[in-house]
Amino acid sequence: MTGQALWQAEDVVRAVRGSSLHEQSWQASGVSIDSRTVVPGDLFVAIKGPAQDGHDYVAAAFANGAAAAIVSRQPAQAPSGAPLVFVEDTLEALRELGRAGRERTKAKIIAVTGSVGKTSSKEMLRLCLSAVGHAYANPGSLNNHWGLPLSLANLPPEADFGVFELGMNHAGELSDLSRLARPHVALITTVEAAHLEFFANVEAIADAKAEIFEGMEANGAAILNRDNPHYARLAAAAKNCGVKKILSFGHDDKADARLAAYAASPEGGKIDAVLSGTKIHYTLGAAGKHLALNSLGVLLACTAAGANAEACAMTLARYSPPKGRGVVQTIMLSDGMLTLIDDSYNANPASVRASIGVLASRAPAKSGRRILVLGDMRELGKTSSALHAALAENIIAANIDLVFCCGAMMRHLYEALPEKLRGGFAPDSAILAPLVADAVRGGDIVTVKGSNSMNMPAVIAAIKTLGIDPQQKKAV
Repeated sequence: MTGQALWQAEDVVRAVRGSSLHEQSWQASGVSIDSRTVVPGDLFVAIKGPAQDGHDYVAAAFANGAAAAIVSRQPAQAPSGAPLVFVEDTLEALRELGRAGRERTKAKIIAVTGSVGKTSSKEMLRLCLSAVGHAYANPGSLNNHWGLPLSLANLPPEADFGVFELGMNHAGELSDLSRLARPHVALITTVEAAHLEFFANVEAIADAKAEIFEGMEANGAAILNRDNPHYARLAAAAKNCGVKKILSFGHDDKADARLAAYAASPEGGKIDAVLSGTKIHYTLGAAGKHLALNSLGVLLACTAAGANAEACAMTLARYSPPKGRGVVQTIMLSDGMLTLIDDSYNANPASVRASIGVLASRAPAKSGRRILVLGDMRELGKTSSALHAALAENIIAANIDLVFCCGAMMRHLYEALPEKLRGGFAPDSAILAPLVADAVRGGDIVTVKGSNSMNMPAVIAAIKTLGIDPQQKKAV
């Protein structure tokens, strides 16, 4: 990962309570559980999952330059004399290595969760805190029972700040992750109807999110969305876990970070806020009032971690959304420029409403249209059909011109829309993609969103194939 020594052989063996067949001296500059991403110097951990067994890829990891591997049995075709650390359970060994990485750091640890905005807030925190120190954050969405320990194992000992996204879709998951991360600061972006298939109601989701407080360090701080209807419930849970410092953000006059004004632009948004009684103005490099609000939570988290809020805020003009989370692209068509908003990474009712709001805030070119392409929102349980249909009200209010849908649940939305807004429906994204590609034209603004399993990037790809090379005047 860094080229510098992250782990010495003896420290790894001690942390995972492992053993080696031979006395070996090696050092690792990173930790990986995927042989395809191993770079020279990485320690490879052979995790056995439901579909694949990492032990089958130990040889490939060494071929890519792994310094050593943690295994629970002798792997086939491993190079002779390759440094192997034997343990009973490699996933538990990864957890122990992550625990050791957390134990040795002096970094301020910030944990982020929420129904919407976890990854974007985590990336804002990485950007902000990098302006005032050495900041590390877990890459991508490595936020679960193996992603978090892997991220902690890769935490550089010299880091000043460690930012970790924590995810869950069942009760009890965040409790375990929080006790592993032991955050000094915990940020909950919001609580919404997501993963309802696994919860009785949204209040139960709030209780599950509040588990993030259970592993907090003494004198830690909780950062909460004061506009959320579950604010009081979350604040009470934090207090019950011994958290004495509770800070809030939102529109509410009582919020410690209050959004006073927001103006969207094609480049992002201009924000006027009051932070702990002080007026502050800054630019955010991505559009959306939901992102603006989350940026206030981010700044509160920065100050709670000991960073200068103004220095952190000034970096947010350089923020760009992670892949599939609102990335804006322009595509030259034969009849003009099309704007494509790739928000295809995932979806729940709150994130779809936010995406609709961003689309509504952008003005199409002359004769252009606002076009929304949606796939099913998964894991909503018995309320799914009603939650899908309810989006029609938001779409109509946002002056969206045309809507394309795919998936069994999105049919409920499609049928709830006025006839003039119905662009097309298909059972899946593969069939929908060419319908969308045939319909779009220069001047349009197109937003694509849906749950991961709906493969909405297929629609993105179909639109991109329409692009014309301005130099050679041909499709690219």
